[in-house]
Amino acid sequence: MELVHSGKVRDVYADGDDLILVASDRVSVYDVVLPTPVPDKGKILTQLSLWWFDQLADVVPNHVVSATNIPEEWAGRAVRCRKLTMLPVEWIARGYLAGLGLKEYEKQGTVSGIRLPQGLVEASKLPEPIFTPTTKATEGHDEFITFDDVVQEIGKETADHLREVTLEVYKRGAEIAAERGIIIADTKLEFGRAADGTLMLADEVLTSDSSRFWPADDWQPGRPQHAFDKQFVRDWSSTITDWDRTPPGPEIPDEIVEATRARYIEVYERLTGKTWEA
Repeated sequence: MELVHSGKVRDVYADGDDLILVASDRVSVYDVVLPTPVPDKGKILTQLSLWWFDQLADVVPNHVVSATNIPEEWAGRAVRCRKLTMLPVEWIARGYLAGLGLKEYEKQGTVSGIRLPQGLVEASKLPEPIFTPTTKATEGHDEFITFDDVVQEIGKETADHLREVTLEVYKRGAEIAAERGIIIADTKLEFGRAADGTLMLADEVLTSDSSRFWPADDWQPGRPQHAFDKQFVRDWSSTITDWDRTPPGPEIPDEIVEATRARYIEVYERLTGKTWEA
């Protein structure tokens, strides 16, 4: 097998006509990979994605070929998948105001060109979920773009279709999660096109790395929420006053590593109804 790409969290290998996507235990914040891994993180992300791919199979096809036909050393953390031509857009759906969406709203009253009601605060529920795409930066940070920008990039038919799919994936996921006491505040998706032209959901889906998960019984607008996701590590890193958010990142203390792992496991167990077995 040939290593064809090494990302912040995942490594991609070519194996014949397929790719093998391997999730590591690496953690990145502000596009910087931190030097301390979180044990089992790669397996949790992979297993949660596989569970969601099954839940969403009737909404959109996905790239998964096999979760078992992979080298033994990557068991549990890797997926054999189809080769796709990835689209140059991050497909983001938001049902609540948080993160970069909140910052944009506070400045302009909009997110990705969408005008939102006045008076919203951190963690406010939006009147309806919105599609807020960003660039997929190879260097630097992703930037908000409008739907019209997406149309110019990939064409109106594809943009219309994938906006609809993105919002449907979010709504379906949010409904399932709500039944389990979890709010999905927002999520980021990636899509690619197979050789036969089929548009497919790829990478990961509705995980603690790609989504904001909050406990519904603790939700209160106007303040930061208890995070079952990577926001917990972002919040910790923001307390490191002598780090300027450029490499190298700071070492993560043991107690933060353990708490992060526990939160990823808790949301996995609450969503899937399965007991985590490392």
